[in-house]
Amino acid sequence: MLHHISLPVSDLPAARALYTAALAVLGYRVVVQSPGFVGFGVVENEDSLALTARNPALAAGPGFHLAFAAPSPAAVDAFYAAALAHGATDNGAPGLRPQYGATYYAAFVLDLDGHRLEAVHK
Repeated sequence: MLHHISLPVSDLPAARALYTAALAVLGYRVVVQSPGFVGFGVVENEDSLALTARNPALAAGPGFHLAFAAPSPAAVDAFYAAALAHGATDNGAPGLRPQYGATYYAAFVLDLDGHRLEAVHK
């Protein structure tokens, strides 16, 4: 359904480092870049998530977040650890979320600009 999503970031080098580390454990990498822009995905020149340098970089309001599919609970744990190591803020430690399903295992962070991110394995 979606081709890609773009997020504004106030410090592109720092955001790139955070997203590169956190998304690598989920199988994503930088696939396109130019001044003021970096795109992540799996196929060269076909980004699914773009970060664009903007000042100010305002996060979406309550209720909006991006959820990334993780191949395993261990990948969820690794996403969370990598994000925190690169400046993200805890918004829900890794664990089962039975309110979403018996096997819904997820972790939540806020990136450097307050964008809500989740890694989930079902």
